[in-house]
Amino acid sequence: MMNRDWRDPYFKGWAKPGPYIQDLKSLFAPLPESESLDALSGHYRIYQLKKGHRYSTDDLLTAWYGTTWCPCARKVLDLGSGIGSVGMMAAWRLQGAQFVTVEAQEISVALARKSARLNGIENRYRIRQGDFRDPAILQEQEKFDLILGSPPYFPLHSGIHGNHPQKIACRFEVRGNIADYCQTAAKHLERGGLFACIFPILPLDQTRRIEAAAQEAELTMIRRRPIIFKEGEPPLLSLFAMMKSTDLPEHFRCQTWNEPPLIIRTPTGSAHPEYAALKLSIGLPPTY
Repeated sequence: MMNRDWRDPYFKGWAKPGPYIQDLKSLFAPLPESESLDALSGHYRIYQLKKGHRYSTDDLLTAWYGTTWCPCARKVLDLGSGIGSVGMMAAWRLQGAQFVTVEAQEISVALARKSARLNGIENRYRIRQGDFRDPAILQEQEKFDLILGSPPYFPLHSGIHGNHPQKIACRFEVRGNIADYCQTAAKHLERGGLFACIFPILPLDQTRRIEAAAQEAELTMIRRRPIIFKEGEPPLLSLFAMMKSTDLPEHFRCQTWNEPPLIIRTPTGSAHPEYAALKLSIGLPPTY
C-alpha cells in the first residue's frame, strides 16, 4: 500500500532498495476518485483502479520466476500486460533491459503509461495497445530473451464474470487463451530465450490445457513450481519456465524439473519464510 512519506527510504523497518523516483511532484498530485497509487517494487509505484483489476500475488510470482531464471535478459516482452505490474516488477529487477508490453484494454494501457512515466522508465519501457495475436502488433522479426505472461485462466463460459470489464478480461479468455500465449511466445523467443508464465493446475483439465499448449507450440517445460497458498492445502497454480524445444538437446526435450511447492502462507496465515525472502528479492517488504 501507499507510504505517506514518499521520501522515507524505510517502510516498517524495511530499507527500500533500488532507484529513487525523481518526479516527487507527481506523487502528491490529486488522484481521480476511481484510482489509487500503490507501492510496487522498491520505490516504484503503480496506478490502479480501486474497483477494477489490481495486481496480485500471481503477478509478483510471474515477474520473480522469469527474472530469476533469465537474469541476463536484454530484451523482454510482457504479453497481456494489463496495468503493467508484471512488466514493471521485472523492469525494476532488470535495470539494463529494454521492454515491450502488449495490452488490449485501453484503460489498463492508460494506467500503465502513467506508472511508467512516474517510475522514470519510459525510455526503455514501450507499451503497445492491441491484441498480441494481431500480426501488426508484434513484427515477425522481433525477438526477446525473456517473455512473461500471466494469462486469463478460464474459458468465457466457465464461471461468473463479475461486474467490471477490466476484471473480466484479466480472469476470462476474452481475446486469447494459454495456447495463444504459448504460440506467440514460441514465435518471438530469441535463440535460447525463456518463456515464464503462471497457470492453474487444478482441476486436472487445466494442467492438460497448458501441457497441450506447450507441446503444440513446440515448447519444452524445463521447470515448473506448484504454488500452495496455505500450508496443508493442495497447490492450485503453478509457475512454468519453457524454452523452444529446438534450442535444447534432444534428450532434454521431454524432461521437466518439478520443483518443490512454493508455500505462500503458514497455517496461521503469516507469510511463509521462503515467500517473505522471495518478496525481498523483488523489492517488496517481507510482510503479508
